[in-house]
Amino acid sequence: MSDIWPSELRVSKDRQRLAITFDDGQSFDLSAELLRVLSPSAEVQGHGPGQRVTVPGKRNVAIISMTPTGNYAVRIGFDDMHDTGIYTWTYLRELGERGAELFSAYEDELREKGMDRDTAEKPR
Repeated sequence: MSDIWPSELRVSKDRQRLAITFDDGQSFDLSAELLRVLSPSAEVQGHGPGQRVTVPGKRNVAIISMTPTGNYAVRIGFDDMHDTGIYTWTYLRELGERGAELFSAYEDELREKGMDRDTAEKPR
């Protein structure tokens, strides 16, 4: 069970951002693109070490649903029909705290693989 609890989750009107406030007062504004490309799903993370894939072409992805999962997480659905990621409160906090660093590493992976944020293609 997590000691980290959100007091508010709010999707922006354009569905491109998720604002999250935790009970300790910390607030973060996460892009839908960040949430999608760093999804905790097996589709993105794989089933074991070394299986994570880089997902290109998600610059304009939008959040279309958020479904509570127990009392520890939320399942986020995106307009590209990806909806298998279960985002724990701890993981959302990590994305808030380390999002810029993680997104920069994602952009480096895209460049290394000859992919970009605008062109959709099979993840690799």
